[in-house]
Amino acid sequence: MKKEWPIWEVFIRSKNGLEHRHVGSLHAADSKMALENARDVYTRRSEGISIWVVESKHITASNPEKSGELFEPAKDKVYRHPTFYNLPDELKHM
Repeated sequence: MKKEWPIWEVFIRSKNGLEHRHVGSLHAADSKMALENARDVYTRRSEGISIWVVESKHITASNPEKSGELFEPAKDKVYRHPTFYNLPDELKHM
């Protein structure tokens, strides 16, 4: 019986960035192999300075079909929007 390797999600931090960005997925037997494969596949031009690999089964994601339930509560917090505040006329470039 042939066992398939797990899927790993790959995140790369570029030389001029502060955050890691998702760049793709790959199959690997373990985290060490995933890290080495991610380096070989996603940083061929030396554009990264940091790599994260996460086994896909460990990622929890929201359901896009239920985004209303997740994001609706933020809409009633008007104080988070800059239009809620009155600014003095002296402030020209806010």
